[in-house]
Amino acid sequence: MSLRQSAVHSKTSNIKSIEYSQTLIRQPSITPDDMGCQDWLSQKLTNLGFTCHRFNANGVSNLIAQMGEGDTTLAFAGHTDVVPPGPMNKWRVNPFSASIIDGELIGRGAADMKTGLAAMLAATERHIQSGNPINQRFMWLVTSDEEGEAEDGSKLIASWLADNNINLDYCIVGEPTAQSQTGDVIKVGRRGAISAKLSVQGIQGHVAYPQYADNAIHKMGHIISRLNQIEWDPGSEDFPGTGLQITHINSGQFTDNIVPAHCEAHFNIRYSHNYSQQSLSKLIERTISSVTRDFKLEWDRPCEPYFTANREQNCLIHAAEKAIFKNLGKFPRLSTSGGTSDGRFFSSPTTQVVELGVPNYSIHQVNERSHIADIVTLEDIYTDLLTNLLSI
Repeated sequence: MSLRQSAVHSKTSNIKSIEYSQTLIRQPSITPDDMGCQDWLSQKLTNLGFTCHRFNANGVSNLIAQMGEGDTTLAFAGHTDVVPPGPMNKWRVNPFSASIIDGELIGRGAADMKTGLAAMLAATERHIQSGNPINQRFMWLVTSDEEGEAEDGSKLIASWLADNNINLDYCIVGEPTAQSQTGDVIKVGRRGAISAKLSVQGIQGHVAYPQYADNAIHKMGHIISRLNQIEWDPGSEDFPGTGLQITHINSGQFTDNIVPAHCEAHFNIRYSHNYSQQSLSKLIERTISSVTRDFKLEWDRPCEPYFTANREQNCLIHAAEKAIFKNLGKFPRLSTSGGTSDGRFFSSPTTQVVELGVPNYSIHQVNERSHIADIVTLEDIYTDLLTNLLSI
């Protein structure tokens, strides 16, 4: 028997997190459809004493649940939506069957992030049913719009919190963050991201008479060269630096004896908390203007960065490290790598956000999966976090 199999057999009291994972995975809740996941969660949370508020926006389902009161507010945050399964014939099993094979739970959402929600629910039940006190306000924030445009989900939940004068002190997001086993890596921030479409105009002409034309591709080449010369912040061990990547170039229909009058380039910037969308926009426009004034720049899909730093007192990172060390006997590596997450909507100067979940090596892939032991361990870590943060 492997170490992981031994861990599963030694923690039979934690079977609820597996059962709940299967219940959620069996609902084909492809963005933005929730497919009843939040109905089920709401009923479970209501039975535990939570007051649930539900609202929909443009087909997106959102759930806010709360109980208790105190000087601080702790929230579990996550999403019920998943990406499409892709080619069904490539899966070992039906992606919504939630089958367990060789100690692994297989299905869409098995890592991102229905197992996170399941572990949160099982941990919440354990904390309440064991009679541990809830001396602070405890909330659940769940959406079905994390994998999509993210305009009608956590962003609106954050607005609802602001409208109701609720400030989160601690927010634990159940995104898959681990590398090899649950708890070995946690996210303490994410880089921002923004995409852009740059259009440059020239003058069409015959290639034999370039003196009468203005080649838009050549002009775009000079711009790209200048963009690549920008000296971005190098980042650090905990936070990757900023970078720009050209993702597409198009000059229209090709004819080998015509100088093109138009060229379009798309690029994406992943940026650290040293920049804002406003400062990036000014920098990019200034760089392009050094080559030509004849351009149009359109920004798309903005995602602000966030970063949670260690604190001397009341530190969420320290609480997570303590819970992880208790269950693994080692401390996690802190990271800000990867794409964006809904943690950005809840982070603020007064809100600490930590992302903590199962390994992410199979997310969005065919045969997405999580080892049973990783789900069980996540439930244990969440349970200890609740004890540390709600009972003080």
